[in-house]
Amino acid sequence: MREQIVELMASVFGVDSSEIAKGVVYGKFSEWDSLRHMTLVVALEEEFNVTFDDEEITDMLSLDLIVDILTSKKQS
Repeated sequence: MREQIVELMASVFGVDSSEIAKGVVYGKFSEWDSLRHMTLVVALEEEFNVTFDDEEITDMLSLDLIVDILTSKKQS
């Protein structure tokens, strides 16, 4: 799942996946702005067939947190 997320994030941010795989953090990665954050949320929802609530969306501040949130949603 992590590799899928990395590829999706790279596509949304328009960068090579190796930049994402290092572990990106919102606010410290210039390509990750508020508009691209929402684009990423929609892409993740479509790719993994899930829906995020407002708290989850605001908690998605790093690659690791996104993986954790998606993992918990897929287990429910």
